[in-house]
Amino acid sequence: MEPAPTLPPDYQEDAYRVFLDSLDYLPPADVERIKSAYAFAAKAHAHQKRMSGEPYITHPLAVAGAVVEWCMDADAICAALLHDTMEDTGATKQELAEKFGKEVAELVDGLSKLDKMEFASYQEAQAENFRKMLMAMARDLRVVLIKLADRHHNIQTMSAMRADKRIRIARETLEIYAPIALRLGLNKLYRELQDTSFRLIYPHRAEVLAKALRIAKGNRKELLARIQEGICDKLAHAGLTAEVFGREKSLYSIFRKMKDKQLSFSQVLDIYGFRVVVDNVPSCYLALGALHSLFKPVPGKFKDYIAIPKANGYQSLHTTLIGPYGTPVEVQIRTRDMHHVAQDGVASHWLYKDGNESSAELQIKTHKWLQSLLESQSGNSAEFFEDVKIDLFPDEVYIFTPKGKIMALPQGATVVDFAYAVHTDVGNHCSAARINHELAPLRTELKNGDLVEIITAQEASPNPVWLSYVKTGRARSKIRHFLRTTQNEESARLGERLLRQELLSLGVVPISIPATAWDSLVKASGQHSLDEVYADIGLGKRLPSVVARRLLAREDMAAVVPGGLTLAIHGNEGMAIQLAPCCQPIPGDPIIGSIRKGSGMVIHTHDCPVIRKSRSSEPQKWIDVEWEPEEGKLFELRIKVEVKNKRGVLAQVAAAISEAGSNIEHVAMEADPERLFTTLNFTIQVANRSHLAAVMRGIRHLPEVTRIARERGGEA
Repeated sequence: MEPAPTLPPDYQEDAYRVFLDSLDYLPPADVERIKSAYAFAAKAHAHQKRMSGEPYITHPLAVAGAVVEWCMDADAICAALLHDTMEDTGATKQELAEKFGKEVAELVDGLSKLDKMEFASYQEAQAENFRKMLMAMARDLRVVLIKLADRHHNIQTMSAMRADKRIRIARETLEIYAPIALRLGLNKLYRELQDTSFRLIYPHRAEVLAKALRIAKGNRKELLARIQEGICDKLAHAGLTAEVFGREKSLYSIFRKMKDKQLSFSQVLDIYGFRVVVDNVPSCYLALGALHSLFKPVPGKFKDYIAIPKANGYQSLHTTLIGPYGTPVEVQIRTRDMHHVAQDGVASHWLYKDGNESSAELQIKTHKWLQSLLESQSGNSAEFFEDVKIDLFPDEVYIFTPKGKIMALPQGATVVDFAYAVHTDVGNHCSAARINHELAPLRTELKNGDLVEIITAQEASPNPVWLSYVKTGRARSKIRHFLRTTQNEESARLGERLLRQELLSLGVVPISIPATAWDSLVKASGQHSLDEVYADIGLGKRLPSVVARRLLAREDMAAVVPGGLTLAIHGNEGMAIQLAPCCQPIPGDPIIGSIRKGSGMVIHTHDCPVIRKSRSSEPQKWIDVEWEPEEGKLFELRIKVEVKNKRGVLAQVAAAISEAGSNIEHVAMEADPERLFTTLNFTIQVANRSHLAAVMRGIRHLPEVTRIARERGGEA
């Protein structure tokens, strides 16, 4: 027989009785199971104390009390009571499963894994832990609801902790836990996490701001009472039954507004507002009409989140009215069901099971959102962390597809973000877009209510530049994945050619190397396949000479030495082979290549001034390359044309370039101080040196042209 658990002190006993009284919504069998869980936790933590000196059991009891406030099921409450037993007391998952059921054991195990990973200051560790949290959320939302309750109680009782640790935990709460609470629709908890963290990080600022808020509230007491009375009378006169109550802006949100918009406290006008709760949706719109006839509305400040709910399920009508003495008053109008979801979000699924279907629908939406987050995972935790943090921020714009479907995207999202939100293939092949039936660039930021149509092209593909302006984690992740895959494929092809060339120069025909030698090479390199070894060579992570000698050291190969070996390139190999922007080589130019670690091979012209020093000091880094003939490919280069300053001369030069079968990509002009001559800087497209010669001949024949030259590495 097990000894009885240590009796808690009186105040703890009182807290336990209050906790038991709050379980009246559960059947007696569940209450008995919860009592057993409390007894088990009290015994397991009997000799432990918190840093404040309180018995440790007060913490799991407080967390379970928060879970009970959301009217969650018995398994969740048991897990909240037991959440530290596996981590701190040596209780096993098997033991918990036998005593309280498999589901409770799974929840406690998920929470223990989260507890093990108190976020370190190192970004990679923090990111990896964050990923684990999202995976736990995707498996069972209750894990994160209990974790949020745990964090809420912890930051409220941190006075005994070291100041630097307090600030670190508070910052992490602001950065991770508060946005998760908001995304799950737990607005009340979100505000409390923010305000408590704010007080811990900036205690003096919080105190000054709280005092200013109390004084402002005292000064406006009569005015606010008068406005509330006017609203109540107007709604009653319109035949509407409504609850009207004041709503204060949280300390942290006032601080953020002052900081972001560089405002003083007196300039933050929407500190106070009112919430109107009515019976049904039609009454919301009737109440809105009544209030707009009572006080004048501020144009552009009306938002209908009932017709278009926020992604976390939030629904309300928002309007700003000009009250007495020109005081702006923000009013939110919603039904009781909407109010429940607005306060408790996903948790309202357990709280108000009889009330409405929207909370259950919200749970399904939340699971879909979590799954979409996990889809965007890549091997790099830090990238994943940054991507998802963007998706946790609440500001959203609502965009329409051509078929009228509404899509929510973060503030600042671009056409590319929208394309990837529609489908990965649409994003990968988007080439242009129409916004409200007008053509627009892909980097255009979208605004609320925009109608967006994506134009795709089979040959289009993601551009690395997109990463500089996309906003959503999904788009960023898909672009990175495409670029990595493409780069690896191209780098593997280049690496294979470089290794083949190296082997031939050593007098070995690659086909004569037995399969066992290749297998040994792959194993020794720590890669999974030969393609990965080739990709490393193409990206400059491995030298082809070292890899070739490693192969040859294992076997005696047949020697056949061909003469005059150089690497042949087309110039369209993509990211694996890049044409240097300084000298812009074209077919026909004598060229030389250099492998740059991590970015593949860069091709320069032999006489490029940029590489002169490197070629003489580090000759081993340079590889002989030559052009392989190919039809149809065009290459960009720059030419300078000096002309007499006469009317229509630019048109004449452009016509000559066009007649020679070349495209003009860009043109810029520089006039000399006396304005006698003008220098035209063209970027044109040509097929090879012969084509360039034809273009230059056509320009040189014009009488107005005094000088023409090709630009190389900044020199003409």
